[in-house]
Amino acid sequence: MQIGITGLPYAGKSTLFTTLLSRKSESDSFHKKETEKGIVKVPDARLDHLTEIFNPRRKVPATIEYLKVPGLDSQSSATKGLPVHFLSNLKTVDVILLVVRAFENPLYPHPLNRIDPQSDINFVNTEFLLSDLAIIETRIERIEKQLSKVHNETYQKELELLFKCRNFLEDEKPLRALTLSPEEDKLLRGFQFLTAKPLIIVINIDEKEIPQAEEIANRFSYLKTINTTYTVLCAALEKEISELEPADQSLFLEEAGIAEPALNRLIRLSYELLGYISFFTVGEDECRAWTIINGDNAQKAGRAIHSDIERGFIRAEIVHYTTLLENGSLSACRSKGLIRSEGRDYIIKDGDVIEFRFNV
Repeated sequence: MQIGITGLPYAGKSTLFTTLLSRKSESDSFHKKETEKGIVKVPDARLDHLTEIFNPRRKVPATIEYLKVPGLDSQSSATKGLPVHFLSNLKTVDVILLVVRAFENPLYPHPLNRIDPQSDINFVNTEFLLSDLAIIETRIERIEKQLSKVHNETYQKELELLFKCRNFLEDEKPLRALTLSPEEDKLLRGFQFLTAKPLIIVINIDEKEIPQAEEIANRFSYLKTINTTYTVLCAALEKEISELEPADQSLFLEEAGIAEPALNRLIRLSYELLGYISFFTVGEDECRAWTIINGDNAQKAGRAIHSDIERGFIRAEIVHYTTLLENGSLSACRSKGLIRSEGRDYIIKDGDVIEFRFNV
């Protein structure tokens, strides 16, 4: 899964990106114009507990790839629209993470000389919408030319779908909110429409507003819609926390009355927005979290480990994480008859601990 971090200049994209990657900040990283990528581990207390039980040689968490897409440079005016490279870099990501500025900083003025999160959200969403409309108009024109020469059922279906999408966009609605059949979804997938991608909005607040973070979050509750979610955090503070030594970090969070870094919640939001869940494999060699789509059956889940498991699937021996934790070991679960043998059609639950039986 790849998540594209984007937003207007000086919104906090670089601060957020370097903090997610747990990198020490570099003075020039805030002004880099090229796209940057990095792999982030998904925090999961369940995997930590399983590691304590089995004491494996390796602990392997689920991961997410984040991609930081540069905003407008200082010589550009946001009123002219987002540059082509800005939009094209987002085409291949699975989720768009939009960082929105809600803090004052005279050293880095807002490109539109305002601190108005909703206006910034509207501006970027409009640019995404116009980008999608331009693609649709071009494609409609080409298909209509083809159909004027010869009738083609596939082209006709695509044309009807594009008209449907165009009407939706002209009503200023993102395609992520449009209900599509599986066939329609497949037809549109190749276009990589920006407004069809799931969206996470990060409201980046000032450190002094952290005590009001919950109240601020409530004011933006309307942002949570179909395939869109949001969170409120202070990227500058999260960077400070990430740069502390582990012991100092825990002490700081405890003294501040913070249960966990806000970035942990953001990473989980990223993971959940696409409907992902984790199952676990455990043992002396490694404890690992595997990523699958919620609703995948046991045979399909085996493919996350290796295609041979899916191809030669026999059965899956399963115990849920909570049951394993309560009983302390697999042997205790087995002696109590708590480990179930499930067939290929069993729907995997988030937190299942699985051992696959297969033959190829």
